[in-house]
Amino acid sequence: MLKTQGLTLHYGGSQILYGIDLEALAGEVTCVMGTNGVGKTSLLKAISGTHLRSGGTMELDGQPVGRVTAQAMAHLGVGYVPQGRMIFPLMTVRENLETGFACLPRAERFVPDEIYDLFPVLKDMANRRGGDLSGGQQQQLAIARAMITKPKLLLLDEPTEGIQPNIIQQIGRVIEYLRDQGRMAIILVEQYFEFAYALADRFYVMERGAVTVAGSKAELPKERLVAAVSV
Repeated sequence: MLKTQGLTLHYGGSQILYGIDLEALAGEVTCVMGTNGVGKTSLLKAISGTHLRSGGTMELDGQPVGRVTAQAMAHLGVGYVPQGRMIFPLMTVRENLETGFACLPRAERFVPDEIYDLFPVLKDMANRRGGDLSGGQQQQLAIARAMITKPKLLLLDEPTEGIQPNIIQQIGRVIEYLRDQGRMAIILVEQYFEFAYALADRFYVMERGAVTVAGSKAELPKERLVAAVSV
């Protein structure tokens, strides 16, 4: 579903990403791991178009993708749940969900029952302002908003950060459900190791803006991954 080759990214005069080769397959969770500050979030921003990559190539669903904006990437089928959730605090839950309609044909601009089946609290709080929700509820809203766009590729940046354990478990079940549907590729940036390891099919470990370890769960012993992300 996604393939990058030699992807680089600069912020001003500083190089952040160095030649990232990555593949994410439909029906799999691809986990990007590493300590703080190694470039994981920057990688998601480069893939999503939030920051335009400096170099390298990218393919989505077998088609080459140029250096295009986040809005264009969303229309191409990339859903992005950023770190910090970035919901609209003064808009209602329903209005937040409806912001995803911009990527859809007019006939498909409705909230599917599937969303409320996966996140029942959003139906109960449909008329509450986003800013009134707890952190865990806002995270559910952010994931649901990305799902509204029917993405081919879903990018999740630290979805467990600051979330209570019962909501972490629910988010894990939703990720499993989406993976098992086989319709999308999921890239998960996550520091909660056990959560990530349980969900992931494929791993990329980053250090100083480059990938240092890559492989499937079958290829990488758990002990090696623990050591790689503990540097």
